[in-house]
Amino acid sequence: MTTPHTTAVLGLGRMGGAIATRLAAQGWDVVGWTRSGRASGSVKMTGDPNEAVAQADLVLLALFDGPACQKVLDDVRDSLRTDAIVLNTSTIAPAEATRLARRLGPSYVHAPLLGSVSAAAAGALQIIAAADQEALDRVRPVLETLGTVRHVDDVSTAAALKLIANNSLAGAVLALRDSLRQADALGLPRTQTLDVLELGQLGGLVARKRPFLLGEPTAATAEFTIGALAKDMALLATASDTPLRSAAGLADTPTALEADIAVAATVTAVEDAVLEPLRAYIRGHATGDPSHFRDAFLPTGHIEGIRDGAFVSWRLDEYCALFQGQPAPDEPTRTRRIDAIDVHATVATATMTLSHGADTFTDIFLLVLADGSWRIANKAYHRHD
Repeated sequence: MTTPHTTAVLGLGRMGGAIATRLAAQGWDVVGWTRSGRASGSVKMTGDPNEAVAQADLVLLALFDGPACQKVLDDVRDSLRTDAIVLNTSTIAPAEATRLARRLGPSYVHAPLLGSVSAAAAGALQIIAAADQEALDRVRPVLETLGTVRHVDDVSTAAALKLIANNSLAGAVLALRDSLRQADALGLPRTQTLDVLELGQLGGLVARKRPFLLGEPTAATAEFTIGALAKDMALLATASDTPLRSAAGLADTPTALEADIAVAATVTAVEDAVLEPLRAYIRGHATGDPSHFRDAFLPTGHIEGIRDGAFVSWRLDEYCALFQGQPAPDEPTRTRRIDAIDVHATVATATMTLSHGADTFTDIFLLVLADGSWRIANKAYHRHD
């Protein structure tokens, strides 16, 4: 087993810079390179990645995505030493990790990182590593300088587990967003709300991100950006070929992609203009007055579902004809609730639950922004007996 002597860190962004600084501070011989030319603390720098690679027996990649890894490795291909190990800490797709492993063979170690910039600086990262045993033994001292190593069988598994871990983070951010929106709707003070949320399951996230959540001017820089997390969720959705709500929920966050992920939790609820056609639809049921449905739907709207065992597809006029201008006799006991709404620029989807006597309906809506106002284009429903 040979311990690496010189480590080239290619990519000195937030995490790459923290890694290079940590290694240098712990006595490793580190040379850094980044496309932006940004320096990283006391780390030796070079403007040419080939120069960095030529003197290194360990080449550590800390890049944004798979294409960046591929491009950088293509650029330095002729400068890689025959005995060099490529240690990739980047978050990439499982298929991308597999392609790199096939290309580089036993000299490739895939080791995505769990943890923040501060964890990297403290050597407290959790590291999921997959590699040939000899290669892993060679890089283990470097990895253990950065944190705790968890060995898995193959690079695809390591890459997939990193995406799953980030999915749980995305879920926490979106759960926090929902909690803050509900608190705002109830008129609760933000500081008091965060105090209580720190006591629960989201406590660690709230405690770390409180300045961002309060919107306070702060010198703190983003450790993990909305754009990076949205990229990871898109990778996961593609790799799993399974619907992933957080991929769209983060990608459509109306704020700078370079903002910290906590900023995504502070986005206010959807505008009333998007909710108004849904509220008009509710008024139509509550009063039995079909004019409310005409306000809610586009004239070309359709309402579809299963009625008495048969599929029905009503035009708006046919649907309005079902209502006689009077509320149902049991209207005081009926309830209607907007469960979810997702807005994507000029289109939106919404889900509603209606409890009408012995029946419960799930309504799914497609809305569009047409001529400056939101209208329902289509509704499909399911009746729960």
